[in-house]
Amino acid sequence: MHGMFTTAALALATLVSAAPVDQPKVSARAVNDVYNMYHGDGSPQAGWPDQNRWGSFDELWSVNSALMRQSCGWNGWGQDNSQQEINDIRRAIEQVSGETGVDSRFILAIVMQESKGCVRAPTTNNGVVNPGLMQSHNGAGSCAGVSNCPYDTILLMIRDGTAGTAHGDGLRQTLDKTSGPTGGGARNHYAAARMYNSGSVDYGNLNNGFTSTACYAADVANRLTGWTLAGSGCHL
Repeated sequence: MHGMFTTAALALATLVSAAPVDQPKVSARAVNDVYNMYHGDGSPQAGWPDQNRWGSFDELWSVNSALMRQSCGWNGWGQDNSQQEINDIRRAIEQVSGETGVDSRFILAIVMQESKGCVRAPTTNNGVVNPGLMQSHNGAGSCAGVSNCPYDTILLMIRDGTAGTAHGDGLRQTLDKTSGPTGGGARNHYAAARMYNSGSVDYGNLNNGFTSTACYAADVANRLTGWTLAGSGCHL
């Protein structure tokens, strides 16, 4: 998360109990490592993928967990994730999804967008401290420089980014704030991603990053349909 006061982007609270989100029945899933450039308001009518085009969590986990094995080294952030750390990321995502009601696929997409799933991702500070797997808003969870990241810290990183912190919103809050203007569904998630990154939303143009990452919402939409290593099609 970069907030309205930050511009940096990484290469890649009391919890209210909630039932895990039921994933929509899939009828036209297209999980492929391709990047499609999307414009406009995030709606299917504007060409953005509806939820029935998102991969299942297992499918998205399969393609992204392979990257997690090398993402720390690729980015110069220290030793690569161990298999235990990768397993713990999945466990934490599933646990926090159950606690907050936020779709596990959406959490995973933000993890990959913010840190490429590297538990040792560095903390950025451009007026707001953004640590951990989800670069949360002044969060407490970080394993930057730590050789063996424990599960409790991985869980904290996912909670900070999903449930929010005492200092700023997580995905649950941004989804709540954008649900009215978007009418819910996939568009709600893309607008929530926009707000998570920039702190504000231009509902007619989700590629308006204000002072943050222009293609953030489009990137997340592509991650939800399987984009991993293919070249970015962002042309803004």
